[in-house]
Amino acid sequence: MEYIADLHTHSPFSRATSPEGTLSGLAAWARVKGIQVVATGDFTHPGWFRSLREELVPAEPGLFRLKDERAIVLPLAGAAPAPTQVRFLLSAEISGIYKRAGRVRKVHNLLYVPDFASVERLNATLAGIGNIESDGRPILGLDSRDLLEILLTEAPEGFLVPAHVWTPWFSLFGSKSGFDAIEECFADLTSHVFALETGLSSDPGMNRLISGLDRFALISNSDCHSPAKLGREANLFSADLDFFSLREALRANRRDRFRGTVEFFPEEGKYHADGHRACHVCLDPPETRRLGLACPVCGKPVTVGVLHRVMELADRERPLFGEDLPEVFSLIPLPEVLGEILGTGPGSKKVMELYSRVISRFGSEFGLLLYAPLEEIRAASPLLGEAVERMRSGRVIRTPGCDGQYGVIRVFEEGELARLAGQFRGHHT
Repeated sequence: MEYIADLHTHSPFSRATSPEGTLSGLAAWARVKGIQVVATGDFTHPGWFRSLREELVPAEPGLFRLKDERAIVLPLAGAAPAPTQVRFLLSAEISGIYKRAGRVRKVHNLLYVPDFASVERLNATLAGIGNIESDGRPILGLDSRDLLEILLTEAPEGFLVPAHVWTPWFSLFGSKSGFDAIEECFADLTSHVFALETGLSSDPGMNRLISGLDRFALISNSDCHSPAKLGREANLFSADLDFFSLREALRANRRDRFRGTVEFFPEEGKYHADGHRACHVCLDPPETRRLGLACPVCGKPVTVGVLHRVMELADRERPLFGEDLPEVFSLIPLPEVLGEILGTGPGSKKVMELYSRVISRFGSEFGLLLYAPLEEIRAASPLLGEAVERMRSGRVIRTPGCDGQYGVIRVFEEGELARLAGQFRGHHT
C-alpha cells in the first residue's frame, strides 16, 4: 500500500503548541494534507496518554484510529478533501540533558511503540527518573544511550530515532551540545539505531556527504506544534499499513518499501545558515570562519548553523546516493505558494479561501504538489501550474534562514508575476 506518514508531532501538552492539536484536529488536517499515518507525539505526558487511551482504538497491528471519527471537523470552510483513512502511531520525544566526556549534552530522541502496554511500562520507568508531567516533551537528565536501553528493555518491539539531528541547540550533531559521531552518543547500542530525522534545515543530500551515515534511513517530519503545519515534511511508504511493516521498511532503507521523503528546501529551515538574529546577520560557513565565528556587528558569537556543521563532518565533496535509496521531493507548503501568487501572507483569508478550493479540486495538498499532472494544474490555474513545475524541478529562489529565523523560498522573480499574469489573462488563479 502507498501511504504518507508524518512521524513527529506534538500535543497541546507541549510548550508553545496550539490548543487545536487534538487527535481530531490532527486527523482533520491529515485529511486535508493527504496523510494516512500520524504520530501521536507526547505519550509520556499523563494527560495526553489519557486522551490516547480514551479516544483511540486499535486498527491495523500497532496502529490506531479515532474511536469516534464523527469528531473530525474539517478546518477549512467549504473544503472537500478526498476520503482518507487516518491512523495514529504512538510516539514521544524526550529531551535529554546530561554530561558525557566532560561536556553537557542536549539531545532530543523520538520513541515509537506499537501498544499502550509498552507506553505504560516506559512511562513508569521514566517517571522514576524525572518529571514527565510538566511538558509533553519532558526534559530528563538521561543519557541517550541509557534511554535506548530503557526502550529495548520495556518496549522491545519499539524503536528510537534521534530527532532533527543537526539543530544547533538540542540534537545529536548540534553545534552547541552534540557529538561528532553516532557511536559517541549511543556507544555499545549504536547498532539498534537505524534511522535519523534530518530536520527542516537539512536534507538527505547534505547528510549523504558523510560516509558514517550511509547505513541510516533518513526520515523527515513536520515536528508540528500546530496541526495546520502537519506534513510540511513527511515520509512516503510502499508497505503494508501497520507499525511493524513501517518499522521494517525504515530498517531496510530501500526505495521499493521506503519510497522517499518530502522535504523543505533546507534553506527555509531556521538554522540552515550561520547568523546572529539580533543584528540581522546571516553568513555562509566560509565567511563565518573568516570572522572567527564572531558577529561582524556586535562581536558576539554567531549561532553556527546546520550547513556549517555538516561541512565540518563531511568526508565527501558530493552526496552519494545508491540507486535503491529513497527518493527526495523538495516542496514548498501550498499556502506559501498561494500567498506568493496572491501577494499576501500564507495565513490570510484570501489564501485560505483559495486553498480550500484547490484542496476540493485536487483531493489534498500532496495530491496537488506530488501527484497531479502539470497540465491538469495549469488548466485550473496557469500561475499555480508554473509554480508547481518550477518547484518540482528545484528552480526556486532561496533566502536562507539562520539563528531561529525561517528562510524564504520563492518561485517567482520580483515583478515576474505581473508579466506572467498578463500572459495568462483570462484564466482563473
